[in-house]
Amino acid sequence: MARAAAAIACLATLGGFLPVGSLDVEVGNLRSSRGVLRLCMTAAPGNFPSCKDGGNGITRTVAAQAGRFRIDGLPPGDYAVAIIHDENGNGKLDTVMGIPREGFGFSRNPAIGFGPPRFSAARFGVSAGAEEQQVRIRYLF
Repeated sequence: MARAAAAIACLATLGGFLPVGSLDVEVGNLRSSRGVLRLCMTAAPGNFPSCKDGGNGITRTVAAQAGRFRIDGLPPGDYAVAIIHDENGNGKLDTVMGIPREGFGFSRNPAIGFGPPRFSAARFGVSAGAEEQQVRIRYLF
């Protein structure tokens, strides 16, 4: 009984402990290994797909040949991912008359119409443990 009480007391001192999850993102359908892949992951619908509001998004950049991202320490919740294949490494998605010249993709691989999908179309859940998303890159040129 004393051990159980000690264990409960120990857990009580942790107070703010929350379960966390991780996400592995595998990127497929790249037309080349040039440049970098830029990821935006957010739980805020208003911050999708650009992660311009730095406080509500996670951004990562990896060499295109890596083709994978791993994000650890995620609180459980709903998230959406947007990825661009920045082939020339200039830090942005190049467009011609608003049409992307470089590759792009989203979690859950939703249908693409005019403009990016809504957060709800790309949304997926993260719980305590490991989650995985496979993002297919699309090219319009």
